[in-house]
Amino acid sequence: VRLVESGGGLVQPGGSLKLSCRASGNTYRSNCVAWFRQAPGKEREGVASIYTSAGKTLYSDSVKGRFTISQDSVEDTVYLQMNGLKPEDTALYYCAARFGRLCNDDDILIAHPYNVWGQGTQVTVSS
Repeated sequence: VRLVESGGGLVQPGGSLKLSCRASGNTYRSNCVAWFRQAPGKEREGVASIYTSAGKTLYSDSVKGRFTISQDSVEDTVYLQMNGLKPEDTALYYCAARFGRLCNDDDILIAHPYNVWGQGTQVTVSS
């Protein structure tokens, strides 16, 4: 299974970007997918997640109300729409999927249970 992110770039504060995470090579659906980010010198942070069957979403407090995670099951793609971007959103953004492992609200934004990761896409928010 392979995850490929795209859509990162440079944007001014207050702007928007939409990230994509496309899965390939999988024969069955993941249980959940999440977006993580990591800025230099900081720990990896889970910001948005989705249960792929139920469509339920969860967000970190740092992005709630500004970011939206969604999925296109036909295209096997998960998106992260980011609005109202701030300089502190600058980071390398990764998508991750959990195959064959249960997901629950207590750990869906925690990195270590995820077993498939993309390579990351850089988001820079600066004027």
